[in-house]
Amino acid sequence: MTDYKLLCAQLRALTEGVPYRVTNLANASALLWDALPDLNWAGFYWMEDGCLVLGPFQGKPACTMIDVGAGVCGTAVAEDRTQLVPDVHAFPGHIACDSASNSEIVVPIHGRGVVVGVLDIDSPLFSRFDENDREGLEQFVRVLEEIVC
Repeated sequence: MTDYKLLCAQLRALTEGVPYRVTNLANASALLWDALPDLNWAGFYWMEDGCLVLGPFQGKPACTMIDVGAGVCGTAVAEDRTQLVPDVHAFPGHIACDSASNSEIVVPIHGRGVVVGVLDIDSPLFSRFDENDREGLEQFVRVLEEIVC
């Protein structure tokens, strides 16, 4: 089981004194990519001009823009809640940036009381993410919000 408390401490250490959002998001995605097994994508989309725009990530090339309400990421923004999807093929409107993805978790990121982006993590395994991952990644995002928002 992943030690999310340790991951949050590592995130704080990596970002201490670094005032640059892109740098901190890049290191956060690399940290998750290295620490979590069985991933094929880990990264961020950031709200720009009313839609989600690709940010720092680890993995294969990805969709560059996602409308609010579209796919798992856009649904996370529209509903302002974490989306834990055991089988992306059963998710209505799923956007297949990588056909190898079978499960996904997306956590909204808040700044000044509104959703400013999302953490998006995909896996080639079905049901890769569970409630422990949801709670741990939501805490990871809370730490990230203190740093980048």
